[in-house]
Amino acid sequence: MNAKKKILVVDDDPDVLTVMETILKKNGYDMITATNKEEGLEKARNEKPDLAVLDVMMTTHYEGFEMAQAILNDPGLKKIPFLMQTSIDVLTTTRTSVQEMARQYRQDPSYKELQVILVKNINTGEAGIDYRSEDGRNIWFPVNGFLRKPIDPERVLQEIKRILGN
Repeated sequence: MNAKKKILVVDDDPDVLTVMETILKKNGYDMITATNKEEGLEKARNEKPDLAVLDVMMTTHYEGFEMAQAILNDPGLKKIPFLMQTSIDVLTTTRTSVQEMARQYRQDPSYKELQVILVKNINTGEAGIDYRSEDGRNIWFPVNGFLRKPIDPERVLQEIKRILGN
């Protein structure tokens, strides 16, 4: 028998955690919760989830982004795929490089002042985030996908199945 897949959900909103728990448990997943970056990283290290779902804004505006970068930079965690949960609009492209697309948006006068640019290739699913840090630097990192807030249960399951292949 297959072991249940473990999903770590990091969000500071108890309502979101309740909705996610209902969706995940009803569909045969185990859910681990955390309400901030530090707790999330600790649980990721201890529990070794199959997937993480990270809220963007928690204690700080970019705490979810910071946690994503910590996952990507930690040899013990970097294999954990993750989805970013956000209400920010995702820009779509058919360009091969989503990072190049984000950089191009940064040059466009209508977009360059945006603090955050989320980009996804609609053909390949490749996705990433370009955001301006507190000190004004542009920071880029790849993600496995985005989940829109408010939560759409069908979309959540669709993305989880796409990443976990089940």
